[in-house]
Amino acid sequence: MKIALVHDYLVQNGGAEKVLEAFCELYPEAPIYTLVYSPKLMHGAFEGRDIRTSFLQKFPLAAGRHRVFPQFMPFAIEGFDLSGYDVVLSDSSSFAKGVITGPETLHICYMHTPMRFAWDDCQKYTSDFYFPNLIKKAVPFFMNYIRLWDRASADRPDRIIANSRFVSRRIKKYYKRDSLVINPPVNIGNFQTSREKGNYFLAAGRLMAYKRFDIIIEAFNRLGLPLKIISRGPEMKRLQKMAKSNIEFLGRVSDAELTQYFSSCQAFIFPQEEDFGIIAIEAMASGTPIIAYRGGDIPEHTEEGKTGIFFDEQTPEAIMEVVKNFDCKQFDPEYIRQSVLKFDKSVFKAKIKDYVESEYNQFKSQS
Repeated sequence: MKIALVHDYLVQNGGAEKVLEAFCELYPEAPIYTLVYSPKLMHGAFEGRDIRTSFLQKFPLAAGRHRVFPQFMPFAIEGFDLSGYDVVLSDSSSFAKGVITGPETLHICYMHTPMRFAWDDCQKYTSDFYFPNLIKKAVPFFMNYIRLWDRASADRPDRIIANSRFVSRRIKKYYKRDSLVINPPVNIGNFQTSREKGNYFLAAGRLMAYKRFDIIIEAFNRLGLPLKIISRGPEMKRLQKMAKSNIEFLGRVSDAELTQYFSSCQAFIFPQEEDFGIIAIEAMASGTPIIAYRGGDIPEHTEEGKTGIFFDEQTPEAIMEVVKNFDCKQFDPEYIRQSVLKFDKSVFKAKIKDYVESEYNQFKSQS
């Protein structure tokens, strides 16, 4: 069975790239087709792999500013020659699902989400990612074309896997397609529990507008409680200016340090709506309760009062109300960790392997 992997773009190492990493472990000989690739931005991830990029790779600044080229991406993804492969396994939140395959090839798409900037607020998208003014003005003119292409390209995969029930519902709404749910992989073994707790709360993740670090900072500015924030991003300077002295920005930390911060904090604050919140699952793998917005996929995986607590509005006041009444001693770290063992990478890989083989055998028998 000859397999090709297709990924939107390799310019940051986030949750989608953890899925691709698991695919690479399952199919080490499979090449990776992607729109653009930056070894520098990937910090060595996927180094040594057979990575095949589109014509966009030749555009100046394309790897660092890929989001300003959406009008060219449909042509770029359709330009890949995938003839000769038995299976194409794409993982997509935007364009990868749109590759064109022949009738002899089974295309399975692992979908992180339907294209958000096409179906959600495109003006908010351009604002969140700090597009130049010229791009912001141009986006509405070509967005209708992007929506039409996205809807048409969603019919190209033969099978769709959704990364959560939340995403499965979105796929049904926007693409009218059914999907099987297989949650993304988490390296559960990298994390450990501790009953020795510090006095601080923790937040982590790329500092982008939609992740709502602003409301966490505003809440803890008023509470005066210690808060540590791990990671960097385009919102870094603005958020640092907002924060009072009780809030500490740690930037990027090593894996060992991250494990320590996760297991030792009072709780992990998660204020955004995510398709699948891997970083919240990592916190729970460390035995840490989460304080989370009741949106996206997180309510599917959290037992309120046992593994975390929810707030219902994305406001500083809602976070403050929960934090004021929070007592980490009411939570059992081992119980929290046990609740997320089902997300371990080994479980994910076994499910994907079984599904690909089963669907390929069925596909061949019908050919």
